[in-house]
Order: sequence, then C-alpha cells, then structure tokens
Amino acid sequence: MSSLLLILPFLILTSASTLEFRYHDNREIEQYLLRVNASNADITHLYSVGQSVRGQQLWVLALGLSPHRHTVGIPEFKYVANMHGNEVLGRVLLLQLINDLVRGYRNNETWSLQLLNSTRIHIMPTMNPDGFSDAGTHCQYSQGRFNHNGVDLNRNFPDAFSGLRRQQQRDEEKREAEVRAVIDWLKTESFVLSANLHGGALVASYPYDNSNGGSELVGGASVSPDDDVFVHLAKVYSHNHASMHHGGRCDDTKPFSEGITNGYQWYPLAGGMQDYNYVWAQCLELTLEVSCCKYPPAEELPALWTDNRKSLLAFIQQVHLGVKGRVLNGSGVPVQNAVVEVKGRKNMCPFRTDQHGEYYRLLLPGNYSFTVTFPDHEVLTETLTVPYGPDQYSALKHDFLLQRIATTTDSTLGYPTSANPTPTCCNHTLHTEGGGAAVTGPTWTGLVVGLGLVAGLRSLID
Repeated sequence: MSSLLLILPFLILTSASTLEFRYHDNREIEQYLLRVNASNADITHLYSVGQSVRGQQLWVLALGLSPHRHTVGIPEFKYVANMHGNEVLGRVLLLQLINDLVRGYRNNETWSLQLLNSTRIHIMPTMNPDGFSDAGTHCQYSQGRFNHNGVDLNRNFPDAFSGLRRQQQRDEEKREAEVRAVIDWLKTESFVLSANLHGGALVASYPYDNSNGGSELVGGASVSPDDDVFVHLAKVYSHNHASMHHGGRCDDTKPFSEGITNGYQWYPLAGGMQDYNYVWAQCLELTLEVSCCKYPPAEELPALWTDNRKSLLAFIQQVHLGVKGRVLNGSGVPVQNAVVEVKGRKNMCPFRTDQHGEYYRLLLPGNYSFTVTFPDHEVLTETLTVPYGPDQYSALKHDFLLQRIATTTDSTLGYPTSANPTPTCCNHTLHTEGGGAAVTGPTWTGLVVGLGLVAGLRSLID
C-alpha cells in the first residue's frame, strides 16, 4: 500500500498531462479537467458556472498564480468554446491549450511563466454540452447546433440594439439555462478580454454584430467606439494563425481581407454573446471562426492545433493593452461604480470600476484624455500617454485620486465604497465574491429578453 501511495502522484500527473488528439466526450472532458486540477492545484482552479438544460456542468478551469480568486492588478481573461454543439474544434483547442500552459509552466518555459504570472485565464471547453451530445459529424450541415430546447445560444443574449432599458423589462424565462449561467458568470468577474470559438469559417469577427440603423452604421459596418482596438485584436489572431490572414480560405464563405471582419458587415446577428460581453460586461470579445469544417476529421486535429496555437497564446497576451488601475475617493479608498471614460469613446454602458475599485481600458499606444466621475467628488480629467503593454505583460498602471466636494459618510476602512450599486444603464453590478467556488445553480438576477433567430443560410455559420 505504501508503495502505491508513493507512485500515485506520479500516475495522476502523467494521466493529467497526457492528452490525445481526438474528440473527447463531455464525461471525458470533465474527468480530464478534474485530473489537471488535482495535480496542479497551485496554478489551477476548477469550478462550474451552472448547468445545461440536461443538467450537465458548465466547467471552467482557471489558471494563474492565484487561480481561486481575483488579484488586484491582474487582468481576467476567458476563452469559451462549443457554444454551438456541432462546432467542435474549439473543444479540442482549449483542452490542448490547458495542457500546453500547464506543461510549459512545469517545465519553466518563459512564455508560460509570463502568461500565468501576469494573467488569470479562464477556459470553458464547452458551453453547450447537450448540443455536442446530439451533434452529427457532417462538415457543415448537422444536428447539434442548438441546445436541448432547440435554441441557438448565440441568439439568446440581451441585445443592446433593442434598447437598453427595454432589456430589463423582458421575461427572464426566455433566457436559456446556459445563457443565464454565462450572464451570471460575467457578474462574478471583471473580465477584460475574451473570445468565443466557433467553426464553419476561418475569420476573426468583432463587434458590433447588430445595429438599429443609427450612427454606429458606417459603410455597411456597425462600428463600436473601440473599433480600432477590435480591429487590432482581430488582426493579432489572424496574423498569428497559419492561414487565416490570407482570407477566403474556405470554399463556401466570402473572402475576408486579412482574415478579419466586422460582425454586422458579414451578416447581422441579434442576441449574440460578443456584443453582450462588450456592452454590458465591459469585456472586449471576439468571435473566432477557427476551421472551415465544423466537425473536422480527427486525423486533422494535430495540424489544426498547430495552426491555432500561436494565435491563442498571442491573443491572451493582448489583455495587457492600454491602462489599468484604481479610482480612489477623497479618503484614498477604492470606489466601485466610478465612471471612467475616454474622450472620443462613448460606450453605450460607460465603463465603471468594479468591486475592487479597479478599471481596465484596452487601448492602442497613444495619448488619451480620461474623465472620471463619482458622486460628491470633483470631476477629474487627466491625459495619459499609453505605451504598448503586451510586450511587458502589463498595461500602464495609473490610479485616479479624486477630490471630495462635500462631506459624506462613506467608509474609510480600506474597502471599496459604492455609488449607484445598480447602474441604470445595464444592471450589471459585480457580486462581491467571484470566480471561486463551484456554482451548480447560479442566481439569475435579471437581464432578460427573448430574441428570434436570424434567418438565412449565412446565419448558420456563427
């Protein structure tokens, strides 16, 4: 028995770090994540954000130096795959990414140490395990796209172009279990950058996906206030990919210049996840179409991993663009829900500090004028010169110190105070605890709207 106990850690580590290039079913993914977490508890934390309609766990593995909880100054990043159950390459890529990050860290490889020392990375291999269970293996047309209720999860999120205030008045029962879980997940962490992985094309798509014909509609594209950053992010993925940047690599899709596209310019999409992340959760998200075939033959998986590996790692590094810091009130206490605005970037929902008093703004190098507002304090305007942060694995660090204009009774005990805890714009206040314990039944607190599917063949790609 004693000899078995001595070799057990080695067996666990070996099984956790050995990952075949094949399609793993949902149970096998769960078992793999459990093994990785058990053998790497110092840098990984496995948790569930909720359950699918059929009751399958929506597992997330967090990786970093402090995997169980947020560390002030360390940005939160996430990858989500398999939102459409029959688009399966993302599952394989994210499992391989986990394996690669852990292996690199254990081998003291610089690239992995730099990423995990500077970033908390959350990886959800499947958002739609029920759909995968039903998925056919046809390259383009097969069942399994939708969840168990027959709903396209990428058409089920609240849509900003239907009116921000109206979204809060809709019936929450029209939100699918998997979508509710993701929405609540976004309330527990201040995610800065994200991507969701799809299949059926080879392109990096960025917001907006939708429009109501307003000023955002420019030349056939629905242009966001952070369009320059989104274009940069999309090019980072595309140009680090083996072939995406060439554009037009799939026979049945249009050519994409440099392998990127504005979502709306490709085709309008209501109720998508990337617009929701950006508008409501102030998390910049891309939709990455990573294979022409939705269900590539298993023998192609090693080559497809090689095609995408560099892009996946380079994209994570972009979480260090721009500026980060805290907003402090007149007593030097970090404050929640202070509005941090950048001149020339009028976001639908203003970017606000989180429960730690932190803000993160992804910006390209340049000079930017910031305006910070918080009740009972002077409006603060400062100009910052922003360098390129990813090379140093850190955005520019800058705290804003506000000056009080009236006597208030807010706390000076050293934890964030909050003004307007539930912003009228988006009702997206962060919970105090986040990203820690396994959540088997997340609380649904209410951004709700039922959206129909976008008709047409093209809409079945994303």
